[in-house]
Amino acid sequence: MRLGLSVGIGEDWRESLKKVQIAEDLGIEFTATGEAWGASAIPWLAVIAANTSKITIGTNILNVFSRTPAAIAQEFATLEQISGGRMLLGLGSSGEFVIEHFHGVPFQKPLRRLREYIEIFDTLISGQPLNYEGEIFTLKRDFRLNYERPRTKVPVYVAAITPKSIRQTGAIADGIFPIHWPKDHFESLRAELRAGGTEAGRPAGQPFTIAPFTKVSVLTGSSEDEALWHEARRLIQYYVNRMGVFYWQMLARNGFADEVAESRSKWAARDAEGSIAAISDDMVRACQVIGSIDEVREQLKERSSLGADLQILYTPPGDAKEVGRWLESVMK
Repeated sequence: MRLGLSVGIGEDWRESLKKVQIAEDLGIEFTATGEAWGASAIPWLAVIAANTSKITIGTNILNVFSRTPAAIAQEFATLEQISGGRMLLGLGSSGEFVIEHFHGVPFQKPLRRLREYIEIFDTLISGQPLNYEGEIFTLKRDFRLNYERPRTKVPVYVAAITPKSIRQTGAIADGIFPIHWPKDHFESLRAELRAGGTEAGRPAGQPFTIAPFTKVSVLTGSSEDEALWHEARRLIQYYVNRMGVFYWQMLARNGFADEVAESRSKWAARDAEGSIAAISDDMVRACQVIGSIDEVREQLKERSSLGADLQILYTPPGDAKEVGRWLESVMK
């Protein structure tokens, strides 16, 4: 069972750094941070890189509109040097509202942009001259990215949930970050990734990592359990109703059409609590991990056996010592 931990900079970066260091000491193999309309992820990754020695460090996710592929390659070149070759680039397209109304960039051809972005990034990190002609980028001056390379390949994972994006991810990336993906469908996801790789002529059996974001809720049999269930439902409900069409369509395709329809109907009627209540226990258990500490451990192992290669846990609240104790209890 392979585990990662999503750790943002938080209110106190020193305390957040301690959480990463404890996670590294406990054997957590990957730590990541995301970026939307808050602070930049890159300086925080540099802090982690300079203060750890083993853990893989990455993004989950960066969008492909606010920086050029060359700019992110430059930033990751520096991070590779600081970390000694421990970086992982997680990419996604984000969405129209963030890209156009925060960054002021037209949200056009996101799938094509992802493909070209990764191809250019890979070329620059490899040390090859950059001569590229695509639909979006045309780069023909033989520029090379010069730095002392620990290695010539940085793994790239993509946050993908639509059929077209999943197939493309299988063709161009090294891993995938699925969000709220039902556990019984990891192998069908892998089959789609393999199909995309086969269509692109990638070698059969090439390693590919499925790394789902995994919310964990530990129930204790106390009065707080109801609030934990409510929060688990609310998180899925938020993605179903307030994050565009792709999440609810994915969940409907993967066995939860009734819950999705009821939740969206209640939300349209301005019944927020009814919309949350429409998320069934089965839906929560399919997309998340929830139960007693013993049940949590078994569910994480089950998800691993079903095809979740690397499960990215959300950092629970509390100081570094509390988070460390929580991780130890989950990993026993």
